[in-house]
Amino acid sequence: MSTVRKAAIALAAVSALALTACGPTEDGAAGGSGTPTASPTASAGATATTTAGPSATPSKSAAPKKTAPASKPPKPGSTDPDFDVFPCSTLDVTFTATLAEPTTSSYLLKITNKGTKACRALGHPIVTFGGLDGQATERGAAPGIEDALRLEPGQSAYAGLMGGANDGKGKTVNSIALTMNTESDLKQTPLKASTPGLYVSPEKNSVTAWMNNAEDALSL
Repeated sequence: MSTVRKAAIALAAVSALALTACGPTEDGAAGGSGTPTASPTASAGATATTTAGPSATPSKSAAPKKTAPASKPPKPGSTDPDFDVFPCSTLDVTFTATLAEPTTSSYLLKITNKGTKACRALGHPIVTFGGLDGQATERGAAPGIEDALRLEPGQSAYAGLMGGANDGKGKTVNSIALTMNTESDLKQTPLKASTPGLYVSPEKNSVTAWMNNAEDALSL
């Protein structure tokens, strides 16, 4: 075989190999049957950049919620409607005494709030008998200061005073004086009431706590 023929055969083989190597690239560029391998990789890269990249914008639902500031605790006593209602004194009330039972020298004591604000009638009334020493003893229990009777302006409270039956050991007085229990050292002017023929027995005189009706005050 001549040298020229050998060279022609070799050149043809090289050309065939070159066409085979370039074929898939040309098919993919022209929309042929070759399957591109770069598209999935590029798509995954784009997705990663959109959701996790530094320029990604967080969704509204992922934003941290603002916490409401804690409410301030109420001032001491501000939730108690009676926290500013002070005990009644003789400066706040009017006073009367009415004979209820002559045999036992029982009298109905009545006070009425004459002021413009509510006050509390605490415990038992403090009753003295004319010029006699001492005061009436307390009969029955009285509610604590938090449960004491509240008197709105114009409202009244009642207590039952018993001088006692004439046992020959006591004395007769024609008046009594009353001051209020304020659980303080507040100075009060005693309120007086007429009690003609009131017999005061040393052992049996007594007075009930303040109540909101006359019947209970006289039945205790």
